[in-house]
Amino acid sequence: MASAALAAKPPSKVPTTPAATALTTLPTLPKKPLPAGRPREWYVSHNRRLKAMRLAIALLDTGVHRPERATDRRIRTTAEQIGVHPPSGATCRMVRSLLRHGDS
Repeated sequence: MASAALAAKPPSKVPTTPAATALTTLPTLPKKPLPAGRPREWYVSHNRRLKAMRLAIALLDTGVHRPERATDRRIRTTAEQIGVHPPSGATCRMVRSLLRHGDS
């Protein structure tokens, strides 16, 4: 009976392209708690910077090295592939800024 339930599952949304597969196997560092007592804006901007950095690294791994090639759509697709929530417009701008300043 258990095998019938497994067979009825819909196919997973795991990416099958080589670049997307490489994105899902990135090593992770252990998480540490954030320091307490800071203003809420600090935590929001800190998490946004972390997310932008993850997305910039993932884009670089897929061959997107220029900010003009990193459209909002491409950034959001990459976010879906690596398993993070879709980024806001501000986060997408931050990703492009990281790519831009990485050329220097």
